Amino acid sequence: MTKLEYRKVDGILLLDKPVGLSSNAALQRARRLYRAARAGHTGSLDPLAGGLLPLCFGEATKITSWLLDADKRYQARIKLGERTSTGDAEGEVIERRPVPPLDRSRVEAALAGFRGPRMQTPPMHSALKHKGRPLYKLAARGVTVARQPRPIVITDLTLRDFDGATLAVDVSCSKGTYIRVLAEEIGSALSTCAHLSALRRTAAGPFTVDEAVTLEALAARAGNDFKALDAWLRPMDQALSHWPAVSLDERAAILLGRGRRVPVSCGPAEVVRIYGPAGFLGLGGVAGGELIPRRLLSTAGK
Repeated sequence: MTKLEYRKVDGILLLDKPVGLSSNAALQRARRLYRAARAGHTGSLDPLAGGLLPLCFGEATKITSWLLDADKRYQARIKLGERTSTGDAEGEVIERRPVPPLDRSRVEAALAGFRGPRMQTPPMHSALKHKGRPLYKLAARGVTVARQPRPIVITDLTLRDFDGATLAVDVSCSKGTYIRVLAEEIGSALSTCAHLSALRRTAAGPFTVDEAVTLEALAARAGNDFKALDAWLRPMDQALSHWPAVSLDERAAILLGRGRRVPVSCGPAEVVRIYGPAGFLGLGGVAGGELIPRRLLSTAGK
């Protein structure tokens, strides 16, 4: 078998991940099609979930943490009356409770109680680690450990459909929000139990799933000429458009690329996008009238 030759490719691919495939498996398929030397994703979707999965290639992997911090939006279906071992449809049903008579107004009143800042305890079936081991591996052995509640923000929670046993909701939330936990909490608020039966991510930061491409579409364009595939890549700074921008002249850009602080006239800022004559250079912060490099591309200062 001929060994694939990987290439330097930079940018963000908006992938519409299919249900049934892990985020890492989807990443590796896309990476092979692009033959990208470096690649990473920006927040896992469980195999049960589909939808928007931004993939970062090459230099774009340097900004994955900022995309991980971005707000997300989901379409979720919640099955009332059944609780599962995993909190979603992949687990075994471990509890059944009757669903009380509900109308739309009562459901919407319950949903209203979840909007805004709150604390949420991560589930055992998650990739968080305890003493170096992922929680989901401990859960698979029947081990449960204490988890500290974490602050989250649910900026929107809208009821799209309700048939008496299943809710369809739109959720906009901060990083670290577990929709399967939210589904269980909604079930409790409605005096029953519940689990997440389907999930689709529709937005992450400035990107939406309407802009995404499927693995099938990528495979149809794949070949020895990568121009067609590369046309789907987004400039990495598109993911950072909510941060203010700072422009440098050539001399200041060179100094910054060498790790030096450079004077700027703008006010203090935690994060700024940095541009030089050659384009996007990376991210920095501003304090005391100086631009401080934080995460620069390899081309910065050249």
